Order: sequence, then C-alpha cells, then structure tokens
Amino acid sequence: MKKKIKCIKLLDIKFNNFYVEDFQKIMESSGLFVFPAAPALTDMKINSNYHKSLISADYVFFDSGYLVILLKLLKGIKVKKFSGFKFLQLFFEYIKINKNKNLFLIDPSKDVSGKNFELLNSFGLENIISYVAPMYKSEEINDPKLLENLNINKPEFIILNIGGGKQEILGNYIKKNINFNTKIICTGAAISFFTKVQAPMNSFHDKLYLGWLIRIIYNPKIFLPRYLKSIKLFLIIFKNRIHVENL
Repeated sequence: MKKKIKCIKLLDIKFNNFYVEDFQKIMESSGLFVFPAAPALTDMKINSNYHKSLISADYVFFDSGYLVILLKLLKGIKVKKFSGFKFLQLFFEYIKINKNKNLFLIDPSKDVSGKNFELLNSFGLENIISYVAPMYKSEEINDPKLLENLNINKPEFIILNIGGGKQEILGNYIKKNINFNTKIICTGAAISFFTKVQAPMNSFHDKLYLGWLIRIIYNPKIFLPRYLKSIKLFLIIFKNRIHVENL
C-alpha cells in the first residue's frame, strides 16, 4: 500500500498535505495559516520577506492547483489541493455552530470590510472586529495601531483578506509581535467569492482547479498578466529538489 504524504519541503517551505477530514484538527491548532497562490509563489526567490514568511508559517496549504499539477507531472508527487476557498467553506460551517467565537478581520478597503462583516454577521456571529489595513510595503510592514488593537481584543481568529504576497508578510509580522495565541488565517481575497465582490466562483470550479480561469474571464485586465506570470513556477519546481515526508 502506497504511503500517504504528510508534507513536502520546497525551498525550506513546509507544505502540508491536508484533507477535508483534517479540518477539525486544524481548528484545534494555533499559529499562522497561509494559502499561497501560484503568482505569489513565483516570487519566492526574489522577495526574501515573502519567502521568510512562508518558512515561518505553521501551516502552508496547497491552495494552488497549478502547483499540485506541477508536483505530479515533474516530480511524481501526489498531494491534495486545499484552497482558501474550500477552507472558508468549512470555516463558515464551523462558525455557524460556534457562534461565540471572536473574529478580527483585516480588509483592504472600507467597502470590502462592510461586505465581509455583513456576510459573517449573517451566520449569527456577533463578535466581529473589522480593521481596514493601510497600504503596506512588502519590504517592511510596521503597524503598531493594529498590534495594539489585537493585543487588547485577543481574537480567536484573525482573518487577513488582503492581497497575496503581502498578507503572508503581515501575518508573520502579527505572529511575531502579539502577546497571545491565536489563529492567523491568510486566505486573501477568497472571501470575496462569497460576498460576490470577485468572480462567481463555486465548489465545482474549485474542484476542477478552474479558479484562475474564472478570475481571468471576470477581470482579464488584472488577472491575465498575474496568471501568465505563474508560468515561471514550472522552472522553480523543475530545478529544485523536493523533500517528501510520509505519514
């Protein structure tokens, strides 16, 4: 019987091979949870802060279907895609049952923040704090106002809804500077699929790894160049050794 892969290590980043049935176990853990998309992963070697944040993360999910395919085709490594979209689906079901949880949302704008709050409030959740993030520079993030807010409120979940490449760096910054244990979840714009701010994504599209295509169709000007950039991930996987750890 072939052994199930627990995780892989690529460029010192530990990617966890999670399945849906692992969700409850994940909810019992704390730390930094990241869902790196293919466009951001192409910057691993040129953006040291981004790279360090992925190395520092407690859980790195296989959000990118493209990465999953490349691992299978180029290295013969079979892992399970676990996208930010899928994670949020499960998370929303979780908070519908656990309505007493405290959430802290970090959003890119006031408009997005309002829609995110409305969505979570519709699940019966009342303990929600929203924070609109300033325009961070990926080279250096310093937000004492945010840290003060977090350390006072001590939320059980911190959900980062800002763009990939920056959210992971911000998540790492938060992890290193708060004085309590929590879950820092970097699902980026995935929540926008549920608030209808972004492309009309659903479980069928996610299962068939079509999220990138739906986004391009919905907004080609923004997403076509972003996903064309992802082609470089092919060379990263091809050229680098990958360590596999089995269960």
